[in-house]
Amino acid sequence: MLLFCAVVVFPGRGQFKSDVIETTGGDLEIFFVGHGTLMFSFQGKVIHIDPTMGEADYSTMPDADLILITHQHGDHLDPKAIDQLLKDGTRVVMTRACKEQVKELDAIVMDNGDVETIQGVGIEAIPAYNIQHVRPDGNPFHPKGEGNGYILSFGTTRVLIGGDTENTPELKELKGPIEVAFLPMNLPYTMTPEMVADAARAIQPGILYPYHFGNTDPQKLVKLLEDEKGIEVRIRALE
Repeated sequence: MLLFCAVVVFPGRGQFKSDVIETTGGDLEIFFVGHGTLMFSFQGKVIHIDPTMGEADYSTMPDADLILITHQHGDHLDPKAIDQLLKDGTRVVMTRACKEQVKELDAIVMDNGDVETIQGVGIEAIPAYNIQHVRPDGNPFHPKGEGNGYILSFGTTRVLIGGDTENTPELKELKGPIEVAFLPMNLPYTMTPEMVADAARAIQPGILYPYHFGNTDPQKLVKLLEDEKGIEVRIRALE
């Protein structure tokens, strides 16, 4: 499925590694910007996921055809980064809680369970939330219903962007094949390596990228999944 790895340099920011994935709709190039931030290039269109100025100087990055925001926390929703990426025809997809913070932005709100096709890409919004990991007051870091994960369809090839989530029942009950999955692994906010491994065993993605993993050692996940021969775990600079 992987065609090649590359290093792409954007002026003023340095370099980002990328993988090129063969999909049924053509080549998908995935740029690993950092943390929960990604950029995709597909059929001449540029898709930014959770762009933040903390991860890149977006005045130097390619303008967006599509922007996806998973939830309203500052390391995922950055109005300044979004503003740098807008051009005529840019479509922005976000949660209802995000829209409350950027009321002036022309954005499409997708709730958990919504399905859209935007800029030629199929988008399914899935729940992203905590069950076990909570704040000192007992409230989840990510309450159910506020955040989205997204399944993006490139042709019939499906790519899962987990968002900030745990190994929820909805995640583990996803129907249909997932060829590529990004799953978060950052304590105490998202999943332990064991939780990611549990979700991956249920989803069975062909390629698994742990992302948003902070100080968690991704090699623990590699070890946990070493017997899952159908899952290739790829570690990229997504701390």
